[in-house]
Amino acid sequence: MTAPPPLTGLRVLEFAGLAPGPFAGLLLADNGASVLRLDRAMINPTHSSSSELPPPTNDLLTRHKSSIAVDLKSASGIALVKSLIPHTDIVIDPFRPGVLEKLGLGPGVFLSLNPRIILGRMTGFRRDGRYKDMAGHDINYIAVSGALAMLGRKGDKPLPPANILGDFAGGGATLFQGILLALLAREKSGKGQVVEANMVDGSAYLVTLPRMLMKTPMWDRPRGENTLDSGCPYYDTYETKDGQYMAVGALEPQFFAELIKGLGLADRGIEKTRNDRNTWPELKAAFTRLFLQKSRSEWEKVFDGTDACCTPVLDYRELETDPTREGDQRPAVTLRDTPGLALSEGPLSRDPATGQGPGIDGGSFSGVMLSPGEGGEDTLKEWLGWKRGKDFEVENGGLVRKPSSKL
Repeated sequence: MTAPPPLTGLRVLEFAGLAPGPFAGLLLADNGASVLRLDRAMINPTHSSSSELPPPTNDLLTRHKSSIAVDLKSASGIALVKSLIPHTDIVIDPFRPGVLEKLGLGPGVFLSLNPRIILGRMTGFRRDGRYKDMAGHDINYIAVSGALAMLGRKGDKPLPPANILGDFAGGGATLFQGILLALLAREKSGKGQVVEANMVDGSAYLVTLPRMLMKTPMWDRPRGENTLDSGCPYYDTYETKDGQYMAVGALEPQFFAELIKGLGLADRGIEKTRNDRNTWPELKAAFTRLFLQKSRSEWEKVFDGTDACCTPVLDYRELETDPTREGDQRPAVTLRDTPGLALSEGPLSRDPATGQGPGIDGGSFSGVMLSPGEGGEDTLKEWLGWKRGKDFEVENGGLVRKPSSKL
């Protein structure tokens, strides 16, 4: 019998932000937590009597979340936030260092109101580093962490992997991990704590092994000349006749043998010389020439079902539209007894590996923006039984507590 997702019952306040903070909130929400986003109040549009919602924010990481609008520059707005803290498990702070403190909502305030609260704080640079007072984006954080210098082809400038490494892997996912660790610690101590994540240390931690390999022959050469950074001919991508690509990762001898067999290069002694870096340019040129002789689908027929470690490079357009490509999006991990919420639409009787529940519109290929104030009043009713007019009012587009309200 499948039980609810593992974080069911946890209440999260997420101060509105972009990318890493909302991604941490998304990971919590996808695993059952109730996530309430705190948006900026706007006079008339937010929490108005009109049935028309205000324009949504640019944040697409909103599934399973709701929103309330609060004026954080007003004492009444800050008072509302403080009134929620005793009934909250986790707060996500996406701001630059010092912002929450200037609002009168620093860690000491939160922990005094709720000693069990977990305050997850996400910054780009280290809070105690030389860049702490500077603005930045993903590319800047992975640049000073050392990770960016490792990425790119020979002779080319460093190539950032979009904002995947800093914002999401080293940022939001790392903060999520820290929050889970704090939840485990709270089970033992009964106390909450501050969780500080930054994208410099997060991305640096992710490249732990590559950094260590730089002290070995596997990665001791300049960028783009090593085994795993496109320098090696049997760990690279190759264009096919139809302008598509195949990915090759035949590092081990037995897999390399399968690769050259499929390419028609068996029995030429290549297996014996493949570790000689002097042969790599010629071998890469041969692979390049051969892959251009067939279409991607033709190469798939050659290598499917083999151990050649040779697969098609699929893009999300075909993964979304071609059911044979196994493009249905699933939770990152499978919990057999308490699976996370499903992403792709499907029957309630689905295998737990695909998540539980009916799934979401768009199947995680498209996002749905959340308007400030959307669904949040229902969440307050669900959490605390609060109702507008009885427990809170709207002031200048933001929610405020009624002075006479008591829990």
